[in-house]
Amino acid sequence: MRREPAVMDGVALLERAVTYVLGSLALADPAALRERTPCRQWDLRALLAHLADSLTALHEAAETGHVPMTAPTGAGDDPVAAVRDRARLLIGAWADPGRGTVSIEDHSLTAGVVTCAGALEIAVHGWDIAWSCAAPRPVPDALAGELLDLAPLFVSDVDRPHRFGLPVAVSTGASPSDRLVAYCGRDPSVSSAQS
Repeated sequence: MRREPAVMDGVALLERAVTYVLGSLALADPAALRERTPCRQWDLRALLAHLADSLTALHEAAETGHVPMTAPTGAGDDPVAAVRDRARLLIGAWADPGRGTVSIEDHSLTAGVVTCAGALEIAVHGWDIAWSCAAPRPVPDALAGELLDLAPLFVSDVDRPHRFGLPVAVSTGASPSDRLVAYCGRDPSVSSAQS
């Protein structure tokens, strides 16, 4: 069965975001789990639990074509391992070319939209993980540039300041990674050690 180009691009984008977040996870050790994150209300453990739940929802979307609105499952005693395991399972689940749409409550979205939204969340949280570990790790330029083009579709004024912070001003010469995380309410010029 042939996959539609938008779905192929969404799955490829998701795969690249997962590769990036796995690299950021390599920086997280148990001592870092209490470190704060750019998401002001969360420490790294809470961020990883949120990311684990997001990965589970994206996996369900691939497996069943539906995202259940259930209580979060969390990440257990080893949130780094939980995120790593769920990220790897996620990529395998989206390898099936047959998924065309995904339902979320009473809404139907294309698989391309779901995978692109997932890629954005995963990549930005990959940046957050590295920030929390005081080891800046920019989102790769090509990935950040593509996600930056899509970000206005998934992050609007309605999402601010609850799901995302207000955009942060950056210089005109800022990297694609800095522009992406700034659009999502993170200050790329502030390291975790400074703030």
